[in-house]
Amino acid sequence: MLIRLSKYLSLCGFGSRRKNRDLILQGKVMINGKVVKDLSYRVDPEKDKVLVNGREAKLPPKVYYLFYKPRGYLTSLYDPHHRKTIKPFLDKLPYPVFYVGRLDKDSEGLLLLTNDGDLAQLLLHPRYEVPRTYHVWVKPKLSEKAIKDLLQKGIYLEGKWIKPLEFKLIKTSRGAYIYQVVVKEGIKREVRKMVSFLGGEVLRLVRVAFGPLRLKDLKPGQIRPLTEKELEELKNFLQLKNSKTLAKTSSGEST
Repeated sequence: MLIRLSKYLSLCGFGSRRKNRDLILQGKVMINGKVVKDLSYRVDPEKDKVLVNGREAKLPPKVYYLFYKPRGYLTSLYDPHHRKTIKPFLDKLPYPVFYVGRLDKDSEGLLLLTNDGDLAQLLLHPRYEVPRTYHVWVKPKLSEKAIKDLLQKGIYLEGKWIKPLEFKLIKTSRGAYIYQVVVKEGIKREVRKMVSFLGGEVLRLVRVAFGPLRLKDLKPGQIRPLTEKELEELKNFLQLKNSKTLAKTSSGEST
């Protein structure tokens, strides 16, 4: 796979693509013993030896982490208004990673962190309909009839009708009603809008699962690598999703 030079340097941990374009134009990048100033140059990671100011640029190994995003942090690496972001948590890791999907500032729970762009793209692609599972603390108790109607008819969001895959009461705690909600679209504030549509107020919202990945006993702010079993389950899950999508397409069904 050929990778544009500025992107390759970024993947190797040499900063932003803009910064890397400057390095290239300044003649500080050598490929196979020759200075390259061509911004359109594409690197073959298997064959090309790339040096930046004499330092070799190598792609890091693929890494995968589960992260419990705490409440009160933006899912971002920078905020112009100087609000807290998740960047300090990511900076502790040995390799640069990016987050897969988002949680709004007042939401918390599971995020996948990785440098595997291909896997991330599959997880986020709308056609794969990867389920996201949330536990939502709500007041007052929601109408069972309204929930049933929502499951059957859906709600109109961002130009289309959206239905949750699941919306059920699982327990009560200190006067709040905790619902398990499963959605597949990944629309911004989707679950909050559904609860508001049903006449409720969200007190707390936690993503407890993303596809086959589970939050389990991870605590706010904690990061841990995926186990070999979790990574295998994730890749098998995506392979199955991909094969089902291809089967639908080849059979002439809409995708």
